[in-house]
Amino acid sequence: MTDPTYTPPKVWTWDKASGGRFASINRPISGPTHEKELPVGKHPFQLYSLGTPNGVKVTIMFEELLDAGYKDAEYDAWLINIGEGDQFSSGFVDVNPNSKIPALMDHSTDPPTRLFESGSMLVYLAEKFDAFLPKDPRKRAEAMNWLFWQMGSAPFLGGGFGHFYAYAPEKYEYPINRYAMEVKRQLDVLDRHLKDNEFMAGDEYSIADMAIWPWYGAMSKGILYEAGEFLSVHEYTNLIRWTDQLAQRKGVQRGRMVNRTYGEPASQLRERHDASDFDTKTQDKLEAEKAGE
Repeated sequence: MTDPTYTPPKVWTWDKASGGRFASINRPISGPTHEKELPVGKHPFQLYSLGTPNGVKVTIMFEELLDAGYKDAEYDAWLINIGEGDQFSSGFVDVNPNSKIPALMDHSTDPPTRLFESGSMLVYLAEKFDAFLPKDPRKRAEAMNWLFWQMGSAPFLGGGFGHFYAYAPEKYEYPINRYAMEVKRQLDVLDRHLKDNEFMAGDEYSIADMAIWPWYGAMSKGILYEAGEFLSVHEYTNLIRWTDQLAQRKGVQRGRMVNRTYGEPASQLRERHDASDFDTKTQDKLEAEKAGE
């Protein structure tokens, strides 16, 4: 479809009716829309999130830390429903003035430490527990290179390609082609790197892998935006190898379930407050329990 001609007005104004599927949560102003405090559970870390790729990065990190024996990494994960505007509550905005998930509070410090931006959380947790960040300066730099690559690249994948391909109210050729080209370039960057490296930082699994996998691992399997055939993701064999390898990790398997609200009910642990919740609180079990009342 050829884009219609659009002449930008002299002064842009906010049309609340535009924006497609996420029109109700996108706005050109910041700050809270309503007063509501965030819940606080029993663990040192309180995560307020949703099972999107950015949220999954952090839940994978927590589950990997716990799987590696770091008991002090226990956490509560509270569901933030962005479709209902939970991210605009006064409590959430106090933690993350940018009103984006995830948001994290570390209550093991006095006063508690707030964290927003998923990359910041990964670095903070890696340094706090001295885990999943290489100690060798060269390898550490490589991990940080790829972590920041992901933070800078994913908006082209999500807000760019994903929006115009899957969520925009109209399908226009130019933006879809423009962002499809960029996403394929990014997939090629990863595929070429992973041809000669087991993980993003070489031979060590790190927070760089945790950051990239939820976005580009899902894309390499054709899951994200259901665009696998459109982008010919089968071509990126090294990326697919890495994706499958990480998918076998227990921490990855559990982390991707937390705050998840879509897919098979057995894969959804909408809130996580204890390790036993994976066995007793998944959505399929909650629905069966409710049906038996």
